[in-house]
Amino acid sequence: MTIKEQRIELYNLLGDLPSKSQPISAKKLKEEALPHYIQEDWLLDLNGVESVPAYFIKLLKGEPPFPTILFNHSHGGNYELGKDELIKGNHYLQNPPYAEQLAKLGYAVLCTDAWGFGKRRGRTETELFKEMLWKGQVLWGNMVYDNLRAIDYLSSRSDVDSDRIGTMGISMGSTMSWWLAALETRIKVCIDLCGLCDFHTLIESQGLDGHGIYYFVPNLLNHFTTSDINSLIAPRPHLSLAGNYDRLTPAKGLDIIDEQLKKVYQEQNVSEAWQLKRYNIGHFETEDMRYEIISFLQKWL
Repeated sequence: MTIKEQRIELYNLLGDLPSKSQPISAKKLKEEALPHYIQEDWLLDLNGVESVPAYFIKLLKGEPPFPTILFNHSHGGNYELGKDELIKGNHYLQNPPYAEQLAKLGYAVLCTDAWGFGKRRGRTETELFKEMLWKGQVLWGNMVYDNLRAIDYLSSRSDVDSDRIGTMGISMGSTMSWWLAALETRIKVCIDLCGLCDFHTLIESQGLDGHGIYYFVPNLLNHFTTSDINSLIAPRPHLSLAGNYDRLTPAKGLDIIDEQLKKVYQEQNVSEAWQLKRYNIGHFETEDMRYEIISFLQKWL
């Protein structure tokens, strides 16, 4: 099976999704000049079902088009936060928040509210999962679909360099990052924090309940391992940062993924483009992780 066929197979596991040719429209709600960037508030029609609130972070200096990051917010049980994680930060992230950090580095940023988060609250995660399941849909599939279409939106903006789009996030945002990069080749760089989890090892360690119900895709393990999905990102640069004591990403599973991806990247003569950096910590970002992220972005994007 070719890599293209594998991507199609992976995408088809995500349930009954809207057409990828679904028209996209966008409404700018407001714009505010802040000390380090300009914050645009948008309402995007990405899926034809419900509007998607989004922040776009514009740069105060430089000439467009700009390299741009699709930032994927985390879960953490904080359904109110959503995309505000980009501008406000989170207790398991370093300061400054990533909107300020990335803008200072010269990157524009987009972040959307995922289903059930931020300004898309109103139905619980389990309610969304059950309703979609009845309809032949997958909650994770709809989340991924929205962010894939967000790439289409970014590519339509004249101030975005569509050849320099990266994606990143922590926890649920980490998982979103490597799923998106596996499915969408327009993503040139992938950075994931505290979310690279080998599914089979998670079962062995009885860690399934550590992840929300959004995480589970029917029939996935009959077709793909975590390593298989992440292999679809190669040869594009991919930095993963993980805690050895993080129960959401068992250490044995990190060993398995690292071993396979080292082989995949070595076979394509880009060994330096895959990096897994591990720390004797739990589920949070350290100053050293932030340093590595900045260095990786500056090198590859």
